[in-house]
Amino acid sequence: MNFSNFLAQLVIPLNLSIALLLLATLFLLLKRKKRAFSLGFFALVWVLFWSLPAASIWLGGHLENRYHYETAQHVPVADAIVVLGGHTANSRHNWFADYDASKTSTRISRGAELYEAKRAPFILVSGAAFDGGTSEAQGMARYLRSQGIPEHAIVIEEKSFTTQENAIYSARILREKNVNRILLVTSALHMPRSVASFTKEGLEVIPAPVAPQITRPDDSWEAIWTPNYQALNASRSIIKEYVGLLVYWVRGWV
Repeated sequence: MNFSNFLAQLVIPLNLSIALLLLATLFLLLKRKKRAFSLGFFALVWVLFWSLPAASIWLGGHLENRYHYETAQHVPVADAIVVLGGHTANSRHNWFADYDASKTSTRISRGAELYEAKRAPFILVSGAAFDGGTSEAQGMARYLRSQGIPEHAIVIEEKSFTTQENAIYSARILREKNVNRILLVTSALHMPRSVASFTKEGLEVIPAPVAPQITRPDDSWEAIWTPNYQALNASRSIIKEYVGLLVYWVRGWV
C-alpha cells in the first residue's frame, strides 16, 4: 500500500473514529476526562459529517465540477484517448441511488463512445493487475474488442498501479508515437488529480470525464441532510482524492 492510500485509509470516517474512540477510552482510564471527551466528540462529529449526503455533494461536487462533462460529439478532437482503470463508487450513475447494472457509467464505455465519435484514432488503456491476475488494461481492451473496436486502435499499458504511474508509463508510450494532445478519461471525481499528473508529464490534456456521479438524490432538502450509511461508505472515495492531491502536491508529482 502506498503512502497516500495508507493516509486515506487512516482518515476514512469509521477507521479514524474507531481509533479516536479507543484513544479516548485510554485517556478516560488515565483520568484525563477532558481530553477523552474532546476526542470522543470529534470522532462522532467526523462520522456524522460524512454520513450526510450534503457533505459529499459539497466536497465531492467541488472536485467533480472542476471539469464539465460533454457528450462525445462535443468533445474536441485529439491525437489519442487515454482511459484510466478504476471504478469509482462501483460506476453507479448516482452515488445515492440503488445500484443498477443497466445504468452504470464506466470509464471504458466512455472511451469507446469517444472513439466511435471519431474524437481520436486510437485508445490507450492504462492499469496493472492488482490481484496478480488479468490487468485492468487487458480487461478494458477486451471490452473494446467486444464493441467492435479494431485491434490496431487499442494500445495497452499495464505496469501502472497509481495515478502517477498511469501518467508516467502512458506518456512514454505516447511520446514514442509522437502524441502530445490527449483526451483523458476517468471519473469526474478523479479527474483533477489525473489532469495534474498527465500535465506534469508534458502532455496537452483535454479532460473527458465520465458523467458526474455525486448528484442530489431527489428534490427534498430533508434527504440530503439525513445521515445514511451509503453516503458514509461513499465518502472514502472523496477523502482518497483530497488526500491524493495533497500527497502528490507535497511530493512534487503535480
